[in-house]
Amino acid sequence: MAQASDNSTAIDPHAKHFATDHLKSDLKGRSLRSGLITLVAGAFGFVISMSATAVMARLLDLSDFGLIGMVSVVVSFIVLFKDLGLSMATVQQEHINHQQVSTLFWINAIISCFIAYLTVAISPFIAWFFGEPRLLFIAMASAPAQIFSGLIIQHQALLRRQMRFTALAAIQITSQLVSITVALYMAWHGYGYWALVVQTLVSQVVNMLLVWLSTGWIPGRPTRSSGVRPMLRFGGFLTGFNLTNHFARNLDNILIGKFSGSGELGLYQKAYTLLMLPISQINTPITAVAIPALSRLQNDPQAYRRYYQRAIGLLVIVGMPVIAFAAAAATPIILILLGEKWIDAVDIFIALSPAAFIGTFNVATGWVYMSMGTTDRQFRYGLIASLLTCIGFAIGSMWGPVGVAWSLSINFMLIRYPAVAYCFKGTHLKPKDLGLVIYQPAIAAILAGLATWFASQIWMQSWHLLTQFISMAGLYALCYLLIWLLIPGGKQHLFNTFKLLKEIKGERG
Repeated sequence: MAQASDNSTAIDPHAKHFATDHLKSDLKGRSLRSGLITLVAGAFGFVISMSATAVMARLLDLSDFGLIGMVSVVVSFIVLFKDLGLSMATVQQEHINHQQVSTLFWINAIISCFIAYLTVAISPFIAWFFGEPRLLFIAMASAPAQIFSGLIIQHQALLRRQMRFTALAAIQITSQLVSITVALYMAWHGYGYWALVVQTLVSQVVNMLLVWLSTGWIPGRPTRSSGVRPMLRFGGFLTGFNLTNHFARNLDNILIGKFSGSGELGLYQKAYTLLMLPISQINTPITAVAIPALSRLQNDPQAYRRYYQRAIGLLVIVGMPVIAFAAAAATPIILILLGEKWIDAVDIFIALSPAAFIGTFNVATGWVYMSMGTTDRQFRYGLIASLLTCIGFAIGSMWGPVGVAWSLSINFMLIRYPAVAYCFKGTHLKPKDLGLVIYQPAIAAILAGLATWFASQIWMQSWHLLTQFISMAGLYALCYLLIWLLIPGGKQHLFNTFKLLKEIKGERG
């Protein structure tokens, strides 16, 4: 096998960038190491983001964040066309070559340039729609970031395909630190919302340079007969789903920004970001590890199911208690991180918590669609789900930002089981396979959250905020552990989790 790989590299000097055969011999070990790396990097990134958020929220006004949100809600929609699902196509394919990836690179590059041009062209419309002249220049300034990010789509996909997550983690943290440092400097010196605009630009430039250096792959000329048609089909359906889903998920920002103003939108977006950030810091890196691994196992039903359950189990046993505690400690969290002027975000924060709780395993369906290559079914589901979400937002908007937040949570609770049942049909999985790994963490997290909230209401109302937060965190951790020991099968589940963590530690060593 090694000799064949050497011969392949000798014939095609680019083969080393696309080969994945070497992953299969140690897929479990590599997944464990990658999982550890991504979790540590995610935790570190979370601490950095929270620290920066706490400072920026005090240096900038509510309306500064709202202005950026108004631009983002429009620009982020057209940006979805930049990828066209082609990065995931590169990761998912069993075999791929230099000509194919080069062709995909130039497709992404051309589309990115067009999106940058389109962003500038629609800037006057954004300013007119929201009735805010400052949005014209904010939108125009965001255009170069679209080009920088488009030039690394395939390079990042190659790093994920070969499960080089150490490099990806280092790049992410470095670009995050550099961009936040620049943004804090600008905010401190009174540049207002421009600090947030420049933060995005700096992050994309640093990210682009580091990704290109890490991969070492230089794209060739596009080839018309490279055989990318199936990949374009895969990516097309994935893009269709992302577009419908993105529009539905951002209609809340549009409605609040249009009818309630930048201040209310700033409150809503900050509450949403604070609550969803822990999920993204956990789900995003583990998803990056899981999809390449599941793609390699798509023809092995038992191994696929086993890997899937362990990965989802790791997500929820970490994510669910974080969200349940955040909901219980919403007031001290908002006041400590953001300050008194953000107190109205507490009700929004609480209203969004059921959606965030379900969001801890919201990736469960996406993993299956993408690793199995069934993005056409994902697109069909997305059309219906997005319609229901839009109807919910339209109804919820009559009660302002809090009503919109509750509409999102109610929608999440109503459609989750049908979404899972439809996704798993015809695959290696059944809904009960998912239910078996989420019900125990869900029970433990919710009960611990309720116990902590009641205790805080009875004993901690007059305490200092920081003392209250630390006490609630300690109480929650104690309750969570005790409930695990009491629920049926809880001890065994904890044992299996500690065993997995021990395996990760062993792989690390």
